[in-house]
Amino acid sequence: MDGLTEKKKSSKEIFKGRIVHLFVDNVLLPNGQESTREVVKHPGAVAVIAVNKEGKLLLVRQYRYPLDGIIYEIPAGKLEPGENPDDSALRELEEETGCQCERLEKIASFYSSPGFSDELLHVYFTDSLIEGKQHLDQDEFLEVCAIDLNEAIKMVEDHRIYDAKTVYAVQYMQLRENQNKHN
Repeated sequence: MDGLTEKKKSSKEIFKGRIVHLFVDNVLLPNGQESTREVVKHPGAVAVIAVNKEGKLLLVRQYRYPLDGIIYEIPAGKLEPGENPDDSALRELEEETGCQCERLEKIASFYSSPGFSDELLHVYFTDSLIEGKQHLDQDEFLEVCAIDLNEAIKMVEDHRIYDAKTVYAVQYMQLRENQNKHN
């Protein structure tokens, strides 16, 4: 071991669901001690920073059961088995907002919460939207909102936006606007 790596000694699957699998692993720590790790396996997800013709950011407003509340988020969803993230981003954008796009740019991939989950989130940007019709999943209920960047910044500041991928999206849009001003 390199002084930081933990070695799995055993693993027990606790739950296997539609979205996540939960394991409890026994590990050997770098110092020779043993410990337990709870691990959520996730198929991965995509999120789309979508900007309409007026330059407004598309957000979806929806109830999130684990939070027992309604929050604002950029369009997003999980990867289907074997699905390419690019295809998933296009699918989720259309399902949730009704929009297709002419161009889609992958801007980042990051782990959403690596302390307990292997979920890798792929984030995309588009400003070439073609409006259409939503195709929501049977258990999905949401509203689409178009918010200008200054309002989105205020929504982050006053905690109306506090979803990590959406905070990231607002910061990305701020950086993009600043770069455009200096070019």
